[in-house]
Amino acid sequence: MDLDDVDYDLPPEHIAQTPVEPRDAARLLVDRGPSNPPEHRHVSDLADELGPGDVVVVNDTRVMPARLELVKPTGGSVEVLLLEPVDRRWKALVRPSRKVSPGTVLRPAAGAGAGLSVEVGEDLGDGVRWVTVHHDGDLRQALARHGQLPLPPYIHATLADPERYQTVYANRPDSVAAPTAGLHLTPQLLDRIEAAGAELHRIELAVGIGTFRPITAERVEDHHMHAERYLVPDRTWLACQGARRVIAVGTTVARALESAAASGARSGHTELFIHGDHPWQVVDVLLTNFHIPRSSLLVMIDSFVGPRWRALYEIALASDYRFLSFGDAMLLQRSGR
Repeated sequence: MDLDDVDYDLPPEHIAQTPVEPRDAARLLVDRGPSNPPEHRHVSDLADELGPGDVVVVNDTRVMPARLELVKPTGGSVEVLLLEPVDRRWKALVRPSRKVSPGTVLRPAAGAGAGLSVEVGEDLGDGVRWVTVHHDGDLRQALARHGQLPLPPYIHATLADPERYQTVYANRPDSVAAPTAGLHLTPQLLDRIEAAGAELHRIELAVGIGTFRPITAERVEDHHMHAERYLVPDRTWLACQGARRVIAVGTTVARALESAAASGARSGHTELFIHGDHPWQVVDVLLTNFHIPRSSLLVMIDSFVGPRWRALYEIALASDYRFLSFGDAMLLQRSGR
């Protein structure tokens, strides 16, 4: 597959800068399969699409305030985005990486960061470095004081309430980006989903560089996915095995469930890149936002529904749907290749 096969024109005015209120007021384009036109609904109508035998799976990871604005001893500004802890160090994106020598100690600006510093280590490629975070007290409290939520670079508006970049069921802070399909769900909607007879279950996938790193290879198949940590609890896995349909809330849920099926491991790190003729084993229905052109997420959508994703996106653009992280959503039915 060529990268051009997952390209489309996304006008800037279609990129949502702020989330809608309430969360489930977002529009929902409901895919009815290749032989039927899609329907225009709202996420608040999701329970109407579900019933007994359906298992709805969400990713309950929480976004860390993992973006640190720091300075070198010489005064130069450096951004550090913590990605994943490994033993006593972190993998992190460091920008500009080439201007930071191994051993450099970075600190917040004068007067703003007592008790926190970051020592930059060796280069791991693609701008990723080993770093060691030195801090007083609990690291999560230190990040809460000095870090920022790493909103996507295409979001230029100020987020008035940081909790709007968290799902209502967010649990352990492990991710550097939100599982954005879940941002649409409210406690009331989750109650209605269960009242309709569907079961709710959770997984955890720590959203990292594997999810948002752009594809640079000309051939999609040559793209390498960075590893992300996942956990599929036994209870969730058993429910999926006995389900009439498995509805994944977001691509991260789909990746975790399909990784567990492909590897036989319910937890670990996954480098699974879902594309083309991926043998889907678990997910039947996918609730997802509209994705960036030429991205690995859009490649997954192409694998899930085939080339009709393009017609669905064209309908959404013509109907003024809002795209990307704070945008609207679609409900996709998996089709065979």
